[in-house]
Amino acid sequence: MAEQFLIDTQVFYLPEQSDANKQQFVFAYTITITNNTDQIAQLMTRHWLVHDANGKIQEVHGEGVVGEQPVLNPGESYQYTSGAVLETPIGTMQGSYQMKMQSGEMLDAPIKLFSLTKPETLN
Repeated sequence: MAEQFLIDTQVFYLPEQSDANKQQFVFAYTITITNNTDQIAQLMTRHWLVHDANGKIQEVHGEGVVGEQPVLNPGESYQYTSGAVLETPIGTMQGSYQMKMQSGEMLDAPIKLFSLTKPETLN
């Protein structure tokens, strides 16, 4: 069965905003959400778990994304860019969006684990 919501992630390290001496590593990520259902869906809330290499976990809950609660028609995509700040040059993120379907049903749209890695850290 195809995923109800396809969630694609792209990550960018931001060296100009990062400072290794202050243990501050800044990443931007662009998320594309595609509604693969046959119903209109609205992104209501988000839940993130952000892990750094020291084992620190930041849990993020909130309404919508970047101040919006986008409505996606069947087959439609929505894209946004946000960011995360870690104390280590390597980390991960994963989570879910809570989607309200046209039928009134609430569905979880899982966001698969993705890496936040400063380039050349793993070489």
